[in-house]
Amino acid sequence: MPSNKSVSDAPIFQFTNCRILRNHELQREDLWVREGKILNPEKLFFDEKGSADIQLDCKDSIIAPGFIDVQINGGFGVDFSLATDDFKSGIDLVSQKILSHGVTSFCPTLVTSPPSVYHQILPQISVRNGGAHGAGILGVHLEGPFISKEKKGAHPERCLRTFEAGAFQDLLATYGSLDCVRIVTLAPEMKRSSEVIRELTQRGICVSLGHSVANLSQAEEAVQQGATFITHLFNAMLPFHHRDPGIVGLLTSDKIPAGRRVFYGMISDGIHTNPAALRIAHRAHPKGLVLVTDAIAGMGLAPGRHTLGQQVVEIDGLNTYIAGTKTLSGSVATMDTCVRHFLEATGCSVETALEAASLHPAQLLGIEHEKGTLNYDSDADFLMLSDSLYVQATYIAGEQVWRRDASGM
Repeated sequence: MPSNKSVSDAPIFQFTNCRILRNHELQREDLWVREGKILNPEKLFFDEKGSADIQLDCKDSIIAPGFIDVQINGGFGVDFSLATDDFKSGIDLVSQKILSHGVTSFCPTLVTSPPSVYHQILPQISVRNGGAHGAGILGVHLEGPFISKEKKGAHPERCLRTFEAGAFQDLLATYGSLDCVRIVTLAPEMKRSSEVIRELTQRGICVSLGHSVANLSQAEEAVQQGATFITHLFNAMLPFHHRDPGIVGLLTSDKIPAGRRVFYGMISDGIHTNPAALRIAHRAHPKGLVLVTDAIAGMGLAPGRHTLGQQVVEIDGLNTYIAGTKTLSGSVATMDTCVRHFLEATGCSVETALEAASLHPAQLLGIEHEKGTLNYDSDADFLMLSDSLYVQATYIAGEQVWRRDASGM
């Protein structure tokens, strides 16, 4: 049957012999793509009387939505918190390299830095679509400097700040601009944080709670003001206590506003979170779990000394520490590794593991109608994966942007 070109002259691609992740389950059906979007084949057949121009045999691969990493500090020698003359080429390099990990869009993350660093770097980052050049940029994640001294983790204490009389104006002065900012991590126990959370939320910026000594009621108040995310659950916060579970208690709180979901990031690298802690969080609140890498400049490089913003870090195997200490400082894990570790550690379904890196981050950012699913009319950002969830090929807007070659590279 000839294609009906009255609707569009663009070629129609039909991916066959595959299992597609759709509606929370792997379904044996074909994937249809045109002009970077996923097509509804029924409309194509019955309304357009159309058919495929190009058929691609997926050889029984799993097809899943592209991964979305909302917390990545750099990689391959590039540190997003270091102001350099060739900053743009650095971010381009990372966005290109993470295609092989199945990441099709991400939020470059800046750790606590002096205001001058934010003023230099933020104007050099812009939201952009992904493609052959690399994964799409959804906006910046600013982690700090409005965080707790007690739970600063790898963040430099000399750069931490509090909200003074101006509160939101202090934040604006520190960052210089919020034009491309998508997420701000702050400690909700800080004075005047409520008004800052309200103001950020009104601007469409996701507020995340982290690096904090907040108790549960302070965390619940922050959620009532608009916060929707928890930065790397269990790490850099008060440990769970049965009389006051702190931020961790948000996973089962009965004071979350109706219709609101609290999401939480987890670094599923086998280092930052014990598998039992991963299981506890997942079983308590499975629909809120968002896998993040929290990867630093040393990801993809040999062990040794690297940077994380203002700090020097040492990589020892999969462990990353602030030099001379045993303070963990980000990870060197890749997103596909995190997905596989999560699957193994929790015994969850393949569908659940894949959605924690795709659907859930998309829902967190409010972009689930475009990304994070393979629903009709959504962006054709997807992966071909083996049964053991190794990435075989990465597609953005229906275009193949990376493929594992025959040697496995």
